[in-house]
Amino acid sequence: MPLRYLTAGESHGPALTAILEGMPAGLALDEATIAADLTRRQITAGAGERMAIEKDRAVILAGVMEGVTTGAPLALQITNLDHANWKGREIPAYTIPRPGHADLAAAVKYGYDDIRPSLERASARETAARVAVGAVCRALLSTFGIKIGGYVAAIGGKTADLSGISFADRIARAHNSALQCPDPAAAQEMGQLIETARAEGQTLGGIIAIAALGLPPGLGSHVNWDRRLDARLGQAILGVPAIKGVEIGDAFRNTSAQGTSAQDAICPGPHGFERNSNTCGGIEGGISNGNTVWLNAAMKPIPTTLQGQESVDLATGQAARSQYERSDVCPVPRAVIVLESVVAIVLADALIEKLGGDSIAEMKPRFDALRRATFECVRMSGKPHLFWP
Repeated sequence: MPLRYLTAGESHGPALTAILEGMPAGLALDEATIAADLTRRQITAGAGERMAIEKDRAVILAGVMEGVTTGAPLALQITNLDHANWKGREIPAYTIPRPGHADLAAAVKYGYDDIRPSLERASARETAARVAVGAVCRALLSTFGIKIGGYVAAIGGKTADLSGISFADRIARAHNSALQCPDPAAAQEMGQLIETARAEGQTLGGIIAIAALGLPPGLGSHVNWDRRLDARLGQAILGVPAIKGVEIGDAFRNTSAQGTSAQDAICPGPHGFERNSNTCGGIEGGISNGNTVWLNAAMKPIPTTLQGQESVDLATGQAARSQYERSDVCPVPRAVIVLESVVAIVLADALIEKLGGDSIAEMKPRFDALRRATFECVRMSGKPHLFWP
């Protein structure tokens, strides 16, 4: 069964809820495992006032008994503590759409009489539910030695110097940084940029990198467009609010390179095939090739600015300035765990698809028996044959 999930809930509603179906039985799971990732999402660097209110904790309502998954759908719920400040409160009409947000487009699509239903669901608050789902998927991947990590590569035009640092070290260093950046000098400048933007009523975007270490070859497929691993990752990444671009490996840099230097040469080695580079990001033809899968995501400055922007009041038809709705100045550091989570969901789904089985006990022997990038696994006869006899 494919892994699938749904989230429900509004930014200031009572709670966020997620249903995750397809997780095999026998996975050790508790609320503390999920809480660790939710805590990372509440990083305060660049965050708004909301994070001082919420203390996110996912309650497991179904799908886990005696500390292990049962194979049934999981139900997760995160209470919105800020709901108490809104419940029963009369709020003024919200009729001036913010450029760059879902406000106007959703009002046209759904015929809203007020913008609030749009912003309540389009809010990045919903990503807390995806982080909870991603934590479950991360636990599954970890069972097979697969690690997902990420870091901030740039904020507001300031780029981290990552030369000579392995993905594993970048991830480890980012965990020790309030800005989730492996380069301390760059992180300090990024912090200054954020404070300047805060003082000016502005917002900042940036670039986030995600890497999957220990992934086996053979996940995804080239046979249909929607089974390609890079396509699936692209959809998941672009489904996160404010993410407007994604590249697998050195995709954009390779556009100015010649073909022979934009690939990863295949060389014989003592334990199989080796690569002297990973410019393709660990995916060839829509299939993982056994190298680290890595990607970069571009996050735009979010559209809720204290300074306000040119807009139109939908109640009067007159020009107006957009109204400030409490939000982050720079959500890039907090978005690292969100992107890690959606990548974990895609890769867990691809792994389950590859291995099959209804339980961890069934999957582990199949994982150990997977074909690897060795001569023994792909040795060919070398004999001629008739094409389409």
